[in-house]
Amino acid sequence: MPTLILLPGLACDARMWQSQLPMLPAAFAPRVSDVNMRHERIEDMAAAVLREHEGPLLLAGASMGGMVAMEAARQAPGRVAGLALLGTNARPEAPETYALRASAIELFERGELREVLEPNLVFAFHPQRADDAPLVGRYMDMMVDAGTGQLIRQNRALMHRPDARAHLHALRCPVLVMCGEQDRLTPPECSREIAALVPGAVLRWVPDCGHMLTMERPRFVNAVLGEWLQQFVPLA
Repeated sequence: MPTLILLPGLACDARMWQSQLPMLPAAFAPRVSDVNMRHERIEDMAAAVLREHEGPLLLAGASMGGMVAMEAARQAPGRVAGLALLGTNARPEAPETYALRASAIELFERGELREVLEPNLVFAFHPQRADDAPLVGRYMDMMVDAGTGQLIRQNRALMHRPDARAHLHALRCPVLVMCGEQDRLTPPECSREIAALVPGAVLRWVPDCGHMLTMERPRFVNAVLGEWLQQFVPLA
């Protein structure tokens, strides 16, 4: 059986996947990786996942975690049995986003962490959940707990990420692409592009959902992931 590794997004940790972990089949020994907290580049994060987990792997990555998953599949296609790519983007950093991140990093370096994060909360969630204080608070706590250093390092990793589009056509493992219908950070066109490039990819939209789909619509995400994982269960 392949091992299921869950890869969090920017400045996120296991809390991003806390609604999924108890519901995923134990046979896959699901676990959350923290390579995003320990390495400087997407390429190094992917290499660490492959180095730290033996055998065939199922990689489920959300946002930046999806970028790490795609890079791991490029580095070791024979090791990756399947990819679940949630709210992610195969493109390199766009010039305008690069500039925004560079400006944010300057503010982080001045200690203005909350001053950067709080105005951007609106982009992370569906408008219907913008006033969901417990949900938004959990997300904000996760960002603040990551700290200034991680926010700077991980934003720099995104600024210099590789263009995954060049190798997606070569993937031969099952690939699930999932995206919130109202995702404003990695818009649906990004998921459409990935699904079009990967032979046989399955594309699923999460209704009434923004970017943080594992936290916003956990039951829907769990159902889709559970259904997709069934193909990896050996027949009795």
